[in-house]
Amino acid sequence: MARPQHPPWGPAAVLVCLLGLGRAIEIPMDLSQPPTITKQSVKDHIVDPRDNILIECEAKGNPAPTFHWTRNSRFFNVAKDPRVSMRRRSGTLVIDFRSGGRPEEYEGEYQCFARNKFGTALSNRIRLQVSKSPLWPKENLDPVVVQEGAPLTLQCNPPPGLPSPVIFWMSSAMEPIAQDKRVSQGHNGDLYFSNVMAQDMQTDYSCNARFHFTHTIQQKNPFTLKVLTNHPYNDSSLRNHPDMYSARGVAERTPSFMYPQGTASSQMVLRGTDLLLECIASGVPTPDIAWYKKGGDLPSDKAKFENFNKALRIASVSEEDSGEYFCLASNKMGSTRHTISVRVKAAPYWLDEPQNLILAPGEDGRLVCRASGNPKPTVQWMVNGEPLQSAPPNPNREVAGDTIIFRDTQISSRAVYQCNTSNEHGYLLANAFVSVLDVPPRMLSPRNQLIRVILYNRTRLDCPFFGSPIPTLRWFKNGQGSNLDGGNYHVYENGSLEIRMIRKEDQGIYTCVATNILGKAENQVRLEVKDPTRIFRMPEDQVVKRGTTVQLECRVKHDPSLKLTVSWLKDDEPLYIGNRMKREDDSLTIFGVAERDQGSYTCFASTELDQDLAKAYLTVLGRPDRPRDLELTDLAERSVRLTWIPGDDNNSPITDYVVQFEEDQFQPGVWHDHSKFPGSVNSAVLQLSPYVNYQFRVIAVNEVGSSHPSLPSERYRTSGAPPESNPSDVKGEGTRKNNMEITWTPMNATSAFGPNLRYIVKWRRRETRETWNNVTVWGSRYVVGQTPVYVPYEIRVQAENDFGKGPEPDTIIGYSGEDLPSAPRRFRVRQPNPEVINLEWDHPEHPNGILIGYTLRYVPFNGTKVGKQIVENFSPNQTKFTVQRADPVSRYRFTLSARTQVGSGEAVTEESPASPNEAYTNNQADIATQGWFIGLMCAIALLVLILLIVCFIKRSRGGKYPVREKKDLPLGPEDPKEEDGSFDYSDEDNKPLQGSQTSLDGTIKQQESDDSLVDYGEGGEGQFNEDGSFIGQYTVRKDKDETEGNESSEATSPVNAIYSLA
Repeated sequence: MARPQHPPWGPAAVLVCLLGLGRAIEIPMDLSQPPTITKQSVKDHIVDPRDNILIECEAKGNPAPTFHWTRNSRFFNVAKDPRVSMRRRSGTLVIDFRSGGRPEEYEGEYQCFARNKFGTALSNRIRLQVSKSPLWPKENLDPVVVQEGAPLTLQCNPPPGLPSPVIFWMSSAMEPIAQDKRVSQGHNGDLYFSNVMAQDMQTDYSCNARFHFTHTIQQKNPFTLKVLTNHPYNDSSLRNHPDMYSARGVAERTPSFMYPQGTASSQMVLRGTDLLLECIASGVPTPDIAWYKKGGDLPSDKAKFENFNKALRIASVSEEDSGEYFCLASNKMGSTRHTISVRVKAAPYWLDEPQNLILAPGEDGRLVCRASGNPKPTVQWMVNGEPLQSAPPNPNREVAGDTIIFRDTQISSRAVYQCNTSNEHGYLLANAFVSVLDVPPRMLSPRNQLIRVILYNRTRLDCPFFGSPIPTLRWFKNGQGSNLDGGNYHVYENGSLEIRMIRKEDQGIYTCVATNILGKAENQVRLEVKDPTRIFRMPEDQVVKRGTTVQLECRVKHDPSLKLTVSWLKDDEPLYIGNRMKREDDSLTIFGVAERDQGSYTCFASTELDQDLAKAYLTVLGRPDRPRDLELTDLAERSVRLTWIPGDDNNSPITDYVVQFEEDQFQPGVWHDHSKFPGSVNSAVLQLSPYVNYQFRVIAVNEVGSSHPSLPSERYRTSGAPPESNPSDVKGEGTRKNNMEITWTPMNATSAFGPNLRYIVKWRRRETRETWNNVTVWGSRYVVGQTPVYVPYEIRVQAENDFGKGPEPDTIIGYSGEDLPSAPRRFRVRQPNPEVINLEWDHPEHPNGILIGYTLRYVPFNGTKVGKQIVENFSPNQTKFTVQRADPVSRYRFTLSARTQVGSGEAVTEESPASPNEAYTNNQADIATQGWFIGLMCAIALLVLILLIVCFIKRSRGGKYPVREKKDLPLGPEDPKEEDGSFDYSDEDNKPLQGSQTSLDGTIKQQESDDSLVDYGEGGEGQFNEDGSFIGQYTVRKDKDETEGNESSEATSPVNAIYSLA
């Protein structure tokens, strides 16, 4: 809508005023004119008896009109009734009951008259009625006795109310009666049973009426049903039988109509109202209803099916909806049809409603009142509220049926004419005045408006004017050129100039000029053309998972001279931007999307002149809603049928249903998965175990996740039996080296099958085949003590309850406890070349358990220098390893041990061999620092010191020693000697015993010749002097060096000296 701008040309923008092309000419209120009704109450005016009564009647005119009323076609004297008043400057009646009185006393037909000196205008005839909500008559209803499978109608018969009450059926406990194609409420309020089932006895049935004005609900006494049946309703084996009727002994019947009865009926409907056709049929099984129109199709744009296809509604019917319709009721036993003949009648409706007629003196004119209806309506003309026939004659007026013709009108012709057209279904009343004026042209809108419009739009510039005679209007642009009409321009009768498509060159100043014989008037409009507001990057439909982040883009281009506002709507309502949302100039971001965020989002970009919007739908994939209404049927000894109603899938189809169970004996309150079913089913047969008090629940699953569990079902206990299985995961393992712990997974509630579940545990040594040991255990473990280390046992665990034993168990091999293993055997270290060292070994002789691997620790060393220890772990099957040497000099010390679960056992240690070069290098480098070498040197030094002392003592004493006469005889006590039993010992006699020599390593070596003593003698002849005891016994070796044979006796070998002392 254009906004006017006062001169001079102001900055504010105004919207274009788009006026109706065929609007009635309005007389400015400062000019004299007859009355015109502007507001009135509806024809059928129903009021609340608790409130004051208000009957509206408003009118305008110059001079201002006065008002009076008729009631039931007689003058209604407002002044005489203290409860009735008329609003000031209005004809609206107010009837006040605060001081008492009954509203019903004022019911009737009211009509308002608005009068000034130029004529009288009339309102519609207003029928005033007081709303009624009468009480339901009390009645005692006997139980309704009916055979199962028979049809039944429970009649409501509500008390008549104004307006008619809304009918609905509930139980006396105020719970709605569930309706389906078998049980449903008709349009007349009755409750229809196509066939009665035994389950219908579970509740009673009460008809309720809700009254509109009083907002009260009245309840009829309830009906109770007594259904005669061949099977009790609690027979669970029949409740969900696929052929329920035959299973319950109900005879199957072909359909027949309960409403309407018979094979044909007729119905009349008024044009413009809704047509409602209804067919309710009985039969076993329950019939299906289908609708057809004879000789054509149902109007798909107006027709819809209601009440489980039992009703057909066609909205706003017209004459072409007349004809024959038929409903077809069918089941497997047959079908039947009912034909409804529809006739469309019509209350009067306007074809040409009379409009106000403004004439200048001497002009001609006409009033037209043309209406249609079925039957065809009659037309009655009145003037100022009186029949035209009784009005004073007017030679300038001629009546021709639905038209009044005026010729050469004069001031005296001013009046208000009424056209009343009616038939048996209603009436129409219209007021139209004839005004005779002599007025020069005048402009009715503000002068010099500024109109800002959007490029390429269709725009209409309004130039409201008045004058009598009616002026002619012309438009000019920029004060020059010819009249604008044709091409891109079009001028309407009311003076509006339409520009079909605005271009940039259309910007400028437009002048409208109104002219009649009395003068002319003009006005100017300044037109500015602006660029349109456009969303060039729109938000897109998105499907997101709950909890994710989503961004909706909205980028806008607009005219920079206009202020842009961007807002967001959700489901066509303003969007509240909370903490989880962030709105930016070109986007909307939603963090942590929730189910409530689903819906349509509209980006709304607007300026003062135009707007653009773009919509996107956000679909949130959520977890399904929980299933509900779990029901157990088909109860059997080892099975049950579970049925549930699916919850909403929240836009992600349900893929699976997980059925869980809980039992109250072994693990009360703990839910276990029982089975899984496809998402397309909502009923399943569950296989059950003996002696379990079951309770079930259902979880729905889709791609997003799992629903909350449903509420639990009722409990169902199965009877007991001996176990059909034994515990699983039986093991025998030692926790110490002298025991064996037998364990198993205890059986759960679904495998116990009976009370007092226990386990018979048996064991014996495997290789001995000894008799079985056994014990009864209530837990899940038993420890066998005093066992040998790691020997195999045969083990059996059998389940037993109060109903008996389970099947013979399988024999499981277990082992007693492990110990540390012995050392690996035959640990070998080889060095095939200077770069690698190969290690090999054999498994331990006594593993004492299951070998889990080997641990090798090795360290390089070089003399006193030791490197970093390296640890390698090997699998139990590995018996070889190769070490890459880090350098060619160092040796390696290896320690190898085997491992069991207990730990690492005894270790074996070996060193890598030394190469010759390596040994020599080590000797040269390290012999002086070796402990053994230092000790040896100390011992030798000590011995030398002792020998020197002994020798010194002997020389000073001149000691003698017994001497053998012959070298081949042993020295004994009988040998010839000196008197004192000794012989002289001289320096040259310090020699070893004959025929032997002591080496440095302490071994005695056999001599090759007897000349060893000569080597240490002084004389070249090898003889002793003075006594001559050894003369001739030795010969001198000639191959010895002279210097060696002539050495001093003081340089005697200390080792030889030791042997000499011996």
